[in-house]
Amino acid sequence: MGNSALKSHLETSQKTGVFQLTAKGLQEFPEELQRLTGNLRTVDLSGNKIEVLPAAVGNFLQLKSLTLNSNRLNCIPPEISKLKKLETLSLNGNQIQQLPPTLGQLKALRTLNLSGNQISEFPAGLGTLRHLDLLDLSRNQIRIVPAEVSELQAIEINLNQNQISVLSAEVSRCPRLKVLRLEENCLELSSIPQSVLKDSQVSLFSLEGNLFEVKNLRDLEGYDKYMERFTATKKKFA
Repeated sequence: MGNSALKSHLETSQKTGVFQLTAKGLQEFPEELQRLTGNLRTVDLSGNKIEVLPAAVGNFLQLKSLTLNSNRLNCIPPEISKLKKLETLSLNGNQIQQLPPTLGQLKALRTLNLSGNQISEFPAGLGTLRHLDLLDLSRNQIRIVPAEVSELQAIEINLNQNQISVLSAEVSRCPRLKVLRLEENCLELSSIPQSVLKDSQVSLFSLEGNLFEVKNLRDLEGYDKYMERFTATKKKFA
């Protein structure tokens, strides 16, 4: 991509606050964007070949949405924590193995998309994200959902297509959790905590493609209570 094309993109972005340059074979985060740290609100660099998100990403203090789906990132710089206005961070389809502990400082974050990475442990320290609506960790290599999950404020947690065989009963204590997706994992019926059915807020508990027939959930204590919530939610959106 020629410099003149990048230049015209930058000029437009200065006016709109949006910089979108997808599937252009970029190998690094464009240094030229540093000129726009004061007014960029949205950056989308999906479908490129970017391997490193530079520490300087922390300078984009007005940023509300950062999207780098389908690149080659293997980590997130801790400096990302400076983006206090960031509401959406979307890094699907990269090679990220773990998250920086500072991610929990993104106080405005509502959507965290990390589907299709190489994360093998459920991320810790996200309980401080008080406005988090969606946490998407589908298509990773997570095996255990630990007790710390109860700290999460998310409304929806997507864990489809991992390798989960252990689901902590503490997940039923997530204060805002309505949708819990665990399709295509390694769960036995005996590893489903009855408290999720009985005592949680969850009204959509998605379990197809595990090591048991979904219809056998009916045999668990609390199933009727879960179905009441499920039906009430369906009616609300009908």
